[in-house]
Amino acid sequence: MELLYALALAVLTSCGIYLMLRARTFPVVVGLALLSYAVNLFLFAMGRLGDAAPAVLGKAEVYADPLPQALVLTAIVIGFAMTAYALVLALRAQGELDSDHVDGKGDH
Repeated sequence: MELLYALALAVLTSCGIYLMLRARTFPVVVGLALLSYAVNLFLFAMGRLGDAAPAVLGKAEVYADPLPQALVLTAIVIGFAMTAYALVLALRAQGELDSDHVDGKGDH
């Protein structure tokens, strides 16, 4: 289970970094989203992965830490807002510059 989880994190991180290094705006936005998903999964794993482990202290021998779960919920909302803002910014740049390159200098 841990190996599969680590491989999923590695794939998400590498794809996110690869897409963030592209010259177009839409792949950069998708890369940011993938990288934020990888960070969310990493934070979620810090709360002890386990089957049927409650997040309440004192109710069982093994419990899941609720703090990473709260951090991930907050990060999901912030990531959604950041993605929406980046998409609007990319659409505005496309409309004004007539180019979707990150540096604004596209070949016409």
